[in-house]
Amino acid sequence: MITKSKIFEVYEDRARKNLYTLNLTPGKRVYDEQLVRQNNIEYREWDAYSSKLAAVILNKCNNIFLRKGDVVLYLGSASGTTVSHVSDIVGKDGFVFAVDVAPRVMRDLIFNCGARKNISPILANANHTKEMIERVSMVDVVYQDVAQKDQVDILLKNMKMFLKKDGYAIIAIKARSIDVTGHPKQIFREVMEKLEKELIVVDYKILEPYQKDHAMFICKNK
Repeated sequence: MITKSKIFEVYEDRARKNLYTLNLTPGKRVYDEQLVRQNNIEYREWDAYSSKLAAVILNKCNNIFLRKGDVVLYLGSASGTTVSHVSDIVGKDGFVFAVDVAPRVMRDLIFNCGARKNISPILANANHTKEMIERVSMVDVVYQDVAQKDQVDILLKNMKMFLKKDGYAIIAIKARSIDVTGHPKQIFREVMEKLEKELIVVDYKILEPYQKDHAMFICKNK
């Protein structure tokens, strides 16, 4: 039985510990996920082993601060797995600017999510915000999954440029991208300290067992 979860616009089957979003494009899959119909409504199963945002929810995050109608800047969109679920969450009245620097994955994103009218694929380097200024509006949420050493600096730069004053930011940290020799928990502590100098860290979760050596930080402007 699929029911509403405590997270806005996210659904769950508690018995199976599965997450779902309402399919914005009924009948269409993005990454071979299961489509489930219940009471004439189609849901898409949300795989936590394929999506860090699903992983943080299953690891008891209380709020991801994504709402129906939100405008989202998604940095590191890859081929569109999590982007598509964010697209479901914000719905037809919301919008997702999906940014990635790699032409190959951008082609995959366009192929996988082309039917979703609330996604704008943008081939750009997230570190070069001035290159995006004419292509991105002010947003309610910045979501970042960019596996680079300076990923925190990239987030802060984009928040200052594009995030509304009362907006939120979600960042997935891959420890090995910051320091391949360091212990992940120490790296996460250092990231926390750096974020807290600029932002309010609302929640923080390590993403195992779904994602190895990853953590998610949910923040808002001070």
